[in-house]
Amino acid sequence: MRWVATTPEARRRRIALGALATLAALAGVLVGAGAGDDASRTAAEPGFCDPPHPLGRVAGQGVMVRMEGRVTDELLAQARAGEIGGVILFPPPDIAGDRLAAELKRLQAAAREGGYPRLLVAIDQEGGIVERLPALPPQLSPYTLAQNDDRQAAVLEGRATGFQLREIGIDVNLAPVLDVPLSEEQFMAPRAFGSTPEQVSRLALAFASGQRREGVAATGKHFPGLGRAVENTDFAPTRVATARTGLRADMAPFRAAADQGIELIMVSSAAYPALDGRSPAVLSPAIATDLLRTRLGFDGVTISDDLLAPGIAASYPRREAAVLASAAGVDVLLFAARDAPGIASGLLAAVEDGELEESRLRESCARILALKERLATGDPLSAG
Repeated sequence: MRWVATTPEARRRRIALGALATLAALAGVLVGAGAGDDASRTAAEPGFCDPPHPLGRVAGQGVMVRMEGRVTDELLAQARAGEIGGVILFPPPDIAGDRLAAELKRLQAAAREGGYPRLLVAIDQEGGIVERLPALPPQLSPYTLAQNDDRQAAVLEGRATGFQLREIGIDVNLAPVLDVPLSEEQFMAPRAFGSTPEQVSRLALAFASGQRREGVAATGKHFPGLGRAVENTDFAPTRVATARTGLRADMAPFRAAADQGIELIMVSSAAYPALDGRSPAVLSPAIATDLLRTRLGFDGVTISDDLLAPGIAASYPRREAAVLASAAGVDVLLFAARDAPGIASGLLAAVEDGELEESRLRESCARILALKERLATGDPLSAG
């Protein structure tokens, strides 16, 4: 693909996409010969999530665990046994792209050997202060895109990001942030695509559409919004003490994302007393199901924020957090801070003990596998 810069818009396109070959060389990726050709991009057997398939083969599809620069023996065993359905990457920042791609192929092969669907491979590649692979796009941070207020630049940054991630074998980007910061001083401001719900919706979803065109699923986060939070949920338990009217405005980008068919939405680990006086959002059926699915109409895959982060781990052991999040309606249970073995077996035990409905695990499995099958084609997820 070649871009010829003849106008300001075309020059921006060239900056965003014409530099892919250089970025690929820096990262050690062979552009056009990456993970997209891997035989591991296969769909599951028909009816995998439904009875009479054993629930033990289903529960692990909703578990996503941490992977660093290489595949450990434990990760290979978990993939082969169907105890996990995906990984979130925290690679060394200087890792070569071809090395990471090779490691991911080993992991996908292990899942295939066990007779399980391909794994989701996710990463936080927002740009700016949150990017796990600094050598790769986006070149412009969300904050910079917001300052320029350039929708086309956001699309191109999304396309460049999606192209490179896909080549390595990464098919889910945990971006864009849809939070609307209350002020420039709020901790989400450097990661946000604007200062109003309208601007965030316009630019963040433009970025999302760009990466979706390249076959990488987008994730809107952190529902129902962290733009009014005082504390970062990554570091401390957090309450967003805002009235429903303020929260309703903050949810506008998530409603727009649902309307545009975004593949995933991440549910926040903060507490929202105005919406649920008892539980953090990720453990709340009132927020994760009634509000997000019933009222906003989102029918894609929901993913938790890290269930090992202080906002959850301070009060809930990991098995309890997993069961409560699943019961609340969250599909993918994310364990990012450290290793978290035994989650799938804990979910099965919860079903046997009557703490969790079997139907919840099967419903989540069906949504996850529908996404995996779309990603397996290698085709664009959106033409928008």
